[in-house]
Amino acid sequence: MNRLNRILAVIDPADEQQKSLKRAVELARLSNASMTAFLVVYDFSYEMTTMLSPDERELMRRCMIEERTQWLEAQIEPYLEQVSQLHTKVIWHSRPFECIIQQVLETNYDLVVKATHEHSTLRSVIFTPTDWHLIRKCPCPLLLVKEHDWPPQGTILAAINAANEETHHQDLNEQIIKTGQFMQSLVDANLKLLNCFPGTPVNLAVEIPEFDPTSYRDAIKSHHLNAIHKQADKHNIAHENCILTEGLPEDSILDIAKETDAELVIMGTVGRSGISAALLGNTAEHLLEGINCDVLALKPYGFVSPVKLPDKYHE
Repeated sequence: MNRLNRILAVIDPADEQQKSLKRAVELARLSNASMTAFLVVYDFSYEMTTMLSPDERELMRRCMIEERTQWLEAQIEPYLEQVSQLHTKVIWHSRPFECIIQQVLETNYDLVVKATHEHSTLRSVIFTPTDWHLIRKCPCPLLLVKEHDWPPQGTILAAINAANEETHHQDLNEQIIKTGQFMQSLVDANLKLLNCFPGTPVNLAVEIPEFDPTSYRDAIKSHHLNAIHKQADKHNIAHENCILTEGLPEDSILDIAKETDAELVIMGTVGRSGISAALLGNTAEHLLEGINCDVLALKPYGFVSPVKLPDKYHE
């Protein structure tokens, strides 16, 4: 992401602070982007009212949309002078994530901004929250907002996989770093590259008596340090702004974000779905529950969302 022309702010009526609206307004103001405050509404009871005719049910839906539109316009009123183009849109849809992604596909938004709230582990596996669906399927960058402020000269962490030389990983590293540099200049922050390397496998030390875990760890650490410095040199980032840490990415990123009081973590997500997502999840998904700052999730170049536009757009 190297520009912001159109921002979609997903509004949650249950969020009293309206974190996504405030963050989106801030970014739209700084980048002179147009912004849409977007609300998905649905009431299953309206669909089940068998005593009403289809026309009457449609009238009820329109009335609810109108009521929510008036509420949304009242929410954005304090920000009208801060953003050059600030619009509202309310749509009736039973699957919020699908509706959000269709809006992205229809209007080519550069960024989706959405506030997060906690989900229990069991519920997340059985009933996948909208956040998780968007992480896996949203084709444009997704900013998941928490309550951490964005102070001037704050810290942005760009979490990369520097040592993986596969093309798609290198492309994703490039995208993460360039997005980090864009956000750094936009919000007046300090960018740091973060790379994690795996710990020494315990089973090797047990199964192979001559195995030297210290030498092994030093070699792995050196390899990853050279890799992150190579990425830093490529993008004119000072080596003192590189952080190398040992451990699982979701644990290491969480620890470093707290240690540096980061305002934003930028990371890639492979968009895993299906059974593998339910059992393993993505690093970004594991991270969401514990991290205390915003997360900007990016898809690899060429990612195609499994969500499609309704047939009417192809007629």
